[in-house]
Amino acid sequence: MRVSTNKLQQMAIYTTLLTGAGCGTMYYLMQKKFSRSDYHRLALEKLKANQTAMGSLGAPPLKVHNIHLSDRYNRVDIYTAQIKIPVTGSKNGGYIFTTSVRDPQSLGWNLTQAVLHLREGQRVDLLNSTPAPEYTEELEPGGWSP
Repeated sequence: MRVSTNKLQQMAIYTTLLTGAGCGTMYYLMQKKFSRSDYHRLALEKLKANQTAMGSLGAPPLKVHNIHLSDRYNRVDIYTAQIKIPVTGSKNGGYIFTTSVRDPQSLGWNLTQAVLHLREGQRVDLLNSTPAPEYTEELEPGGWSP
């Protein structure tokens, strides 16, 4: 049975469109899952409660961007979550580097580290009101490296 070239072209176009739509939907759903997670929500609550950090960003308005799914710093497993959340305000932008641990009994997430790294190099520890210590950009497998 012969198939015309026109039919093959149409089939290739439809397959490409369906694949693209599927990938786009998967990306959207993954971003939605991240933004609704407790470890993401807890970090943003700490940011919004920290006047120094909000002032440095020029927020409100605060814009929270999508997590870069291919970024090697973003790791989530059953009991730990380490994510890098991009944020911007009217004056500045940066990333919130977070580490959260899941309590095995209650299965709730506890934020153990949250540091806002601004584009200009300033760092704000969101869990403490003191200035954050200087961290290197490289992370060790166990978390932050001093």
